[in-house]
Amino acid sequence: MKKITSVICIIFAFIMVLALPVGAATPYQTYTYSISGTALYSPDAYVPAKSVDAAYIGLQDDAVIEKYYADLEKKDLEPKLTIDNPTDLEVDDVGNVYIADSNNNRILVLDRYYKLKFIIENFINDQGVPDTFSKPQGVFITADKVVGDEVVPGRIFVCDTEANRIVTFTRDGEFLAIIPAPESELFEEGDVYQPIAVAVDPYDRLYVVSKTTNQGVIVMTDSGDFTGFIGAQKAIISAWDRVWRRFQTEEQREGTQLIIPVTFNNITVSGDFIYVTTALIEESKVLDSIKSKSKSGDYAPVKMLNAAGDEIMRRNGFYPPSGEVDVAKTHVSDEIFGASVLTDVAVGPEKTWSIVDSERSKVFTYDFDGNLLFAFGDIGSMLGNISKEGLAAIVYQGDNMLLLDKQESRFTVYERTEYGDILIDALHNQNERNYDAAIDDWMEILKRNSNFDAAYIGIGNALYRDHKLTEALEYYEAAYDTENYSVAYKDLRKEWLASWIWLIPIVVIAICIGCSKFLKFANKVNKKAATSGEKKTFGQEFLYVFHVIFHPFDGFWDLKHEKRGSLRAALLILGLTVAAFYYQAIGEGYLLNPQGIYTSLFGVIASIGAPLALWVIGNWCLTTLFDGEGSLKDIFIATCYSLMPMVIIMIPTTIMSNFLISAELDILAVINVFAFIWTGILIFFGMMVTHDYTMGKNFITVLGTIVAMICIMFIALLFTTLLGKLVSFVTNIITEIQFRM
Repeated sequence: MKKITSVICIIFAFIMVLALPVGAATPYQTYTYSISGTALYSPDAYVPAKSVDAAYIGLQDDAVIEKYYADLEKKDLEPKLTIDNPTDLEVDDVGNVYIADSNNNRILVLDRYYKLKFIIENFINDQGVPDTFSKPQGVFITADKVVGDEVVPGRIFVCDTEANRIVTFTRDGEFLAIIPAPESELFEEGDVYQPIAVAVDPYDRLYVVSKTTNQGVIVMTDSGDFTGFIGAQKAIISAWDRVWRRFQTEEQREGTQLIIPVTFNNITVSGDFIYVTTALIEESKVLDSIKSKSKSGDYAPVKMLNAAGDEIMRRNGFYPPSGEVDVAKTHVSDEIFGASVLTDVAVGPEKTWSIVDSERSKVFTYDFDGNLLFAFGDIGSMLGNISKEGLAAIVYQGDNMLLLDKQESRFTVYERTEYGDILIDALHNQNERNYDAAIDDWMEILKRNSNFDAAYIGIGNALYRDHKLTEALEYYEAAYDTENYSVAYKDLRKEWLASWIWLIPIVVIAICIGCSKFLKFANKVNKKAATSGEKKTFGQEFLYVFHVIFHPFDGFWDLKHEKRGSLRAALLILGLTVAAFYYQAIGEGYLLNPQGIYTSLFGVIASIGAPLALWVIGNWCLTTLFDGEGSLKDIFIATCYSLMPMVIIMIPTTIMSNFLISAELDILAVINVFAFIWTGILIFFGMMVTHDYTMGKNFITVLGTIVAMICIMFIALLFTTLLGKLVSFVTNIITEIQFRM
């Protein structure tokens, strides 16, 4: 019986192992990022399949040695049986793989199965002289194309870096031509042309990245004629340098090179779009853009340019596409932190594109709109990991992804998983406007990864294009996609307005009439209270605030000397102010508060009550010393009555925020700023009238009150700190006595 039980357990365990998903075996975790910067784990989109090194491709096979190195013994040379410092990896349109074997001064050409086809090493140049490469660092391959009735064969472009040239070959490795260094007066004096990466567009324009050229990407013809520079990185200059340069002479500015724009380090072309990367941009600029979630490309480490050099990359994701988001040093033991160090960019299927971070050995893949689809990778020696600072290049080979590890002189082949296939299918159907199929694919994605915001956005986009606006808004809201939400809501609002356009003027007129009637009523009550000579009722004391906010000078005078206001009315206005701020916290429209972060009532009371108390106490303390006529009660009442504009304005703007789109929210911001300015002006004149000060003396007193508020906060902080230490000291003594006894 025990044997049978053991056999059953073994079989069950074997079945469970077989049932484990493929991604469980990967030596890294695939993830995306939430809007708050939290890593959200995701199924693997790519898994490592094999590692390809010199032995795998056949460099050490006897047949290869005999073919390429048969005559080396006569020259007393050793065959190059290894790959030494590979710097670039490319794939052509039929799947052949090209490796820039830099230190061995050659280009290795492999077939689609990663076996050696031929080596480009020695060639006869256009002068009929035997020639070789000198540390080639980049390679690019163009496909055959049809021009009229003629088929123009593709070419291999090699950046012969140390030789300061680009050399072209046929797809079979036969020498074609040497493209010399471009010449132009636009090059800076002493600038050395050292091409490290090249890309060629469908019109045979060459886009060259030179190691020492910081003026941008060099554009030239395939015969070497210089066309111009595009995409130069924005110069980085501090505020101090900007001021200092204003006082410098022209000679001093020319003699002092304050700004050196950074150079690019890699490039690729996809159709009419040019992608470039740089690893040397000032890190603080990149970190600031991540922190602020900037959509600007001024200091971006990866850019997408058009043929004219304009930066056109879409950055619609939660964070700008610049690699790692979690860049903070959260623990002392953290070895890797700070901005990603980008070394290459590759364009994948369905307008996706990927960048590689050599510092972390990770890949970050985005869609055309800049949404992060997935990130994966790690440092290590296991299959699928890359050595530290070894990740030099990335390229797509159909459904596979190839990553080059220059430290280990090999590249790893990653195969796309079922999850990755569904993701690409969803993007394909979305790009082809097959919206029903796209929704089905995105739903399949959500079954496997419910945290994938891009899927919610994809479903929302498909529903929006099917004109299912209400359903689209729900999915945009789930993904915190305020931009698309605003677009869909604009169309929905337009439909609503078309149906209820007749109601809008009625509502506007009713509101205007209501406000006019109320103000007339308040004015009538205030006039009656001023002449009746009777004791003021609570209602009269409260309604007097509408006289104060429109007539501050005589309003504050009567508030103090004629006792037109009261402490109870001031407390009511303070309560209404708290209510207005609390309503703003919980009632703002989705576009202003997409994450639904609310402040508690206690937090609102503290945020209003604390500054108010500091102002009243600080002003009273100061004005007591400088002949102020207002008491503590007078200051409090005048300040509270000055808060009414915020109540009047903030409640309507909060209601309006639920019906506006993103482009209109700035109007609300201006209106709310006006409410604060109005309140500030009332407080200023309220203090001047209450204390019977001149304008100048009141201005100095207000500044002094602000200083007094800071001093009170410092003393309070110091007192609470000392009190905390005293309580801790007494507690420790009591604990020690109990322990001793």
